[in-house]
Amino acid sequence: MNVALWIVAGLLATAYLLGGVFKPAVPKERIAAAGAGGRWVEDFSAGGVRAIGVVEVLAALGLVLPAVLGVAPVFVPLAALGLVLLMAGAALVRWRRREYRLVAVDVVYVLLAAFVVWGRFGPESFLD
Repeated sequence: MNVALWIVAGLLATAYLLGGVFKPAVPKERIAAAGAGGRWVEDFSAGGVRAIGVVEVLAALGLVLPAVLGVAPVFVPLAALGLVLLMAGAALVRWRRREYRLVAVDVVYVLLAAFVVWGRFGPESFLD
């Protein structure tokens, strides 16, 4: 179980770090032009898109660094919980935009992050 949690947390951290670094650095118009998956930015200000990117980077770091460094490991499940909330919001935005296939992707991210929340607050907690 511990290995599975590390793998899922590592994959989530990688995905959110890459996506999060991209959002503050690239104009929202270029994100929207990148394809259907980026059209969500039309519903947010440029500052909002940058803020989402910063939150994603912080969550990515929070999924791994506290446990690796042994400093405040309670932040691992809290970061995962933040991602659950962020991606639930993303799914709602996509649903409202009628981007149903992308809602399914967001739900997968919600489930993966929820698995980390459950595992790190529960059977494989760093808090023992």
